[in-house]
Amino acid sequence: MPQRTKAMHPSIEATYKAREVEGVLDLYFYRPVGFRLAEFFAQLKMTPAAVTLLAGVCGVIAGHLYYYRDLRINMVGMVLHVCSNALDNADGQLARLTQRDSRKGRIIDSIADHLVSASIYLHLVLRCLAQGFSPAVWILGLAAGISHALQGAAADYYRSTYLYFVANGARAGLDFSSGLRSEYRSCTWRQRPWDKFLLALYLNFTDQQELLAPQLRKLRNTVNELFHAQIPAWLEQHYRDATGQTFKWWGLLMTNSRMLVLFALLFIGQPIYYFWFELIPLNLLFVYLLARQEKMAESLQHLLMTPRHSA
Repeated sequence: MPQRTKAMHPSIEATYKAREVEGVLDLYFYRPVGFRLAEFFAQLKMTPAAVTLLAGVCGVIAGHLYYYRDLRINMVGMVLHVCSNALDNADGQLARLTQRDSRKGRIIDSIADHLVSASIYLHLVLRCLAQGFSPAVWILGLAAGISHALQGAAADYYRSTYLYFVANGARAGLDFSSGLRSEYRSCTWRQRPWDKFLLALYLNFTDQQELLAPQLRKLRNTVNELFHAQIPAWLEQHYRDATGQTFKWWGLLMTNSRMLVLFALLFIGQPIYYFWFELIPLNLLFVYLLARQEKMAESLQHLLMTPRHSA
């Protein structure tokens, strides 16, 4: 089994979506650790969904441990939080390693991520209440949690769109809300209740992403109509040049930066500021990146509509 896996995927690079969309912490810690875990789970014949479930359980427990005002307990939660992130990397790497990458797996992974985030925000709110904060902290925590969800959805959307333009292997896995809506209608609750439930969640998530970035949605639809996913080299390079520099900033809206800030605030016993970190600096960055990416998408849309490129 190890020899066959090695023959199929000679290096860790084979389990990356694309190296340029990986953060520094991912490249030098989570991806190497996740790759070793993926190889181990492959030998155990575990499915990616089982690894996703394990990651979710670790993350939900970590969130609960952040409730306690004991740094030693919080540190156990931090270890579990890191383990959850490592397993979250490993499930995708295992899927690519064993050629089991699927939409259903991506949906389940997204559900697990949302449950972990909900556990963290809920238990931080409860901790603040136990410390004597006003019940208004519920509003603060809810606003921060919604901001987190929107930022994560947009960052994931721009990353998947980048892969659509620059990585051939990612194009088949990119879904549009129109196609998903048609598939959802054809799926029945009586015959395939689980599949229809997952499709409902995925369709809602995709609708949110497209609403956040209407110009980017329009660009993707135009490209799909003109080129049918056979994107010409000039457009691929143009998109790479136009967006590549912003990925380090989108990365700040992903898991790693939040986790490091949360750990620092837990060490000083002030997790209440985690909500303000989410609501002020991250939201300001979010609005700036949305505006910049939408302007870029509109510019590319105009370029595609010129006779020389639309023919």
